[in-house]
Amino acid sequence: MIEYTEGIYNFYVYILTNKNKTVLYTGVTNDLKRRLQEHKEKINPKSFTARYNVEFLLYYEHFTWIQLAIAREKEIKDLKRDKKEMLINTINSDWNFLNDLF
Repeated sequence: MIEYTEGIYNFYVYILTNKNKTVLYTGVTNDLKRRLQEHKEKINPKSFTARYNVEFLLYYEHFTWIQLAIAREKEIKDLKRDKKEMLINTINSDWNFLNDLF
């Protein structure tokens, strides 16, 4: 059995959208500020986020263990859009872009 005590690292599961809020993308990172900048700069022009101009943060969760963050990312990715919208609404009911928080 794995026992999870408070870790010393930071990991984030996040949901991004495009300007018109028509696309949702879920990811995981250990540096949300850096990752948001990478999405904005479209460092991989053939990626999903670059092709659909996905760079605006709507939702995030913080973890101190990468295993838990990855498991949560998979959980969220498996949700249908309406469930993802409900999740976003729990912390951001107006769907404001949260990029400036990081």
